[in-house]
Amino acid sequence: MKDKKQFDAIIIGGSYAGMAAAMALGRALKQVLIIDSGKPCNAPTPYSHNFLTQDGKTPTEIATLAKQQVEKYNTIKFFNGLAIHGVKNENGFEIQVATGETFYAGQLIFATGIKDILPGIEGLAACWGISVLHCPYCHGYEVRNEKTGILSNGEFGFDFSKLISNWTKDLTLFTNGTSTLTLEQTASLAAKNIKLIEKEIKRLVHNNGQLEKIIFTDDSQFLINVLYAPAPFEQHCHIPENLGCELTEEGYIKIDNFQETSVKGIFAIGDNAAKMRTVANAVSMGTTAGITISKKMILEEF
Repeated sequence: MKDKKQFDAIIIGGSYAGMAAAMALGRALKQVLIIDSGKPCNAPTPYSHNFLTQDGKTPTEIATLAKQQVEKYNTIKFFNGLAIHGVKNENGFEIQVATGETFYAGQLIFATGIKDILPGIEGLAACWGISVLHCPYCHGYEVRNEKTGILSNGEFGFDFSKLISNWTKDLTLFTNGTSTLTLEQTASLAAKNIKLIEKEIKRLVHNNGQLEKIIFTDDSQFLINVLYAPAPFEQHCHIPENLGCELTEEGYIKIDNFQETSVKGIFAIGDNAAKMRTVANAVSMGTTAGITISKKMILEEF
C-alpha cells in the first residue's frame, strides 16, 4: 500500500482541465492527488459558452458538478492549498505546498492556467470577463450587435477588428494613444465603417462590471456597451519553468501531442499550454493527459 503522501500522479490545479485528467486517471484505478488553491482564471466570467451540454452554465455550476463526479472515484484525493515548489528526484517528483507539507508522485500534471496582465486603466479590472472581454468565441454571441470597442493597436488591432466585425457593425478601435496602423489599414477600417479613436483613455465608467462609457484624458467621453481588450499574460505558476519545462515564444508551456512537456513525466493542460481558452478545450486536454499517463503506467508495470 502506498504512503498517504505518495501518489501515481499529482495534478496541480483543480479546474476543468485538472478535473478531466483526474477522472481519466481515477477510472484507470490510479492514485491521484489534486492540489488546488481555489482561484480559477475565469472566476469573474458570468457564463460559460461553446461547451456542448453545458452552454450558458456558470463556471461555478460546471466546476461543482465536475468535482461531485470526480469525488466518486475513491483513488482521487483533494488538497486545498497552494503548491509553491517542485523537485525532481530519482523516483519522480516532490511537490511542496504553502503549509510546508510535501507530496510525492511519479507523474506531474500542471493545470495551473495563466494570469492576464491587464492595462492599468481605472475600472477595467472590475469589468473583466463581464463587459471587457478577450474572446468573441466565448462571449461574442451574447453581445452581438452591441455598441462595441476594441482596445488595441497596430497589426493585432487591425486583425482583431476584422474578426470582431463579424459580431457587430457598430465597432470602434481605441488605440489609447497614437495609432500605429498603416495608412492602408486605416483606410480599410474606414471603408468598413469601423471608427478609429486615438485619444488616451483615463477610466471606464461601469455599473457592477457592466461598461457604460469611456472617459478620455481630455475628459471627453464615449458611450459603449462592450470592450474587447486582448491582454498579454504570464504563467500563473512558475514551478514548471523551475523544473526545466520549456516555454514557447508566446509564453505557453511547450507540449507534444499527448500534453507532455519537454521534461519527461511532466504534463501541461488547459490555458497554460494552449491559445484556445475554452472549457471544452481544457477538458479535452485533461482527458488526453489522463489517458496517456495511465496507459504509460499500466504498460510499464506489466
